[in-house]
Amino acid sequence: MIRKNPNGDLPVIHQSAFVDPTAIICGRVVVHENVFIGPYAVIRADEVGPDGGMQPIVIGANSNIQDGVIIHSRAGGSVVIGAGTSIAHRAIVHGPCDVGHRVFIGFNSVLYNCSIGDDCVVRHNAVVDGCRLPRGFHVPSTERIGPGTDLQLIPRVTADVAEFSEDVARTNNQFVTGYKRIQNEL
Repeated sequence: MIRKNPNGDLPVIHQSAFVDPTAIICGRVVVHENVFIGPYAVIRADEVGPDGGMQPIVIGANSNIQDGVIIHSRAGGSVVIGAGTSIAHRAIVHGPCDVGHRVFIGFNSVLYNCSIGDDCVVRHNAVVDGCRLPRGFHVPSTERIGPGTDLQLIPRVTADVAEFSEDVARTNNQFVTGYKRIQNEL
């Protein structure tokens, strides 16, 4: 469902993107080309800041927002998802947040008020809260990192981890064409 927010902002979705009919895209959202938005995803830009302003939620080209993902922002802050990024099933991205290019965010992970550098991997059930994760870091499953985390204790992305992330992105990019082709069939 594509709908306006209370301010009257309507999402802008590139014609090449696929949005599942069960997904909700609301308000000041920009979806770039060849993006896959899966079933029951909610991307909602509707909360204004103290000044009455609102920044957009932007989904970069060739990214995928999988089943049940929630993307929202408090106080009118922005959320930017870079190109070629995968946000896996039931993850929550709550802004203000900046997620780089070619990032993988695993199942049930939570990002809040943070910045994730390009080529990072945040595995399943992990939490990144209130900090900046530089390029190429790998947050293992169930880890929680925040402002006090010593980043020297966080591993770097290895070739096999990067390959997994790239495979997920490729698979979901192929869904765009396939689902668009059959979207009007019963």
